[in-house]
Amino acid sequence: MSELHLPHGAHAESPRVDSPDVRHEESDVNIRAIFGFGIGLAVAGIVISFVVWLLFQHFEARESRKVTPEFPLAAQQGNRLPPEPRLQTNPRADLADLRAQEENVLETYGWIDKNASVVRIPIEEAMKLTVQRGLPARQERR
Repeated sequence: MSELHLPHGAHAESPRVDSPDVRHEESDVNIRAIFGFGIGLAVAGIVISFVVWLLFQHFEARESRKVTPEFPLAAQQGNRLPPEPRLQTNPRADLADLRAQEENVLETYGWIDKNASVVRIPIEEAMKLTVQRGLPARQERR
């Protein structure tokens, strides 16, 4: 083996070869242009958003200033009910009212027909009377 003799303080060259084929091509990718395009795109997006916001503010202010006259043949609204069929505006409250009315009928005394002396009694009382008196039975045929 042969040894390389270098003078004192001298360094051997790096085995790495500096070749133009090994490095990246700086002309292929322009980082500065890509960065500038991204910044420009962001600025354009912000400017466009601001312009659209200004347009909406302008249109809203214009509509709030606009006064439309009433149509002369339009009927006064007042407390008019809509045409049939009327849909429920609050179904839960309507159901609660219906159940309260049904509970009132089932738990209170009241007249059904005063002339015929037919009355309504609470359901609990009716069940007690049915147990005491029993149900009517049909007569069997022979």
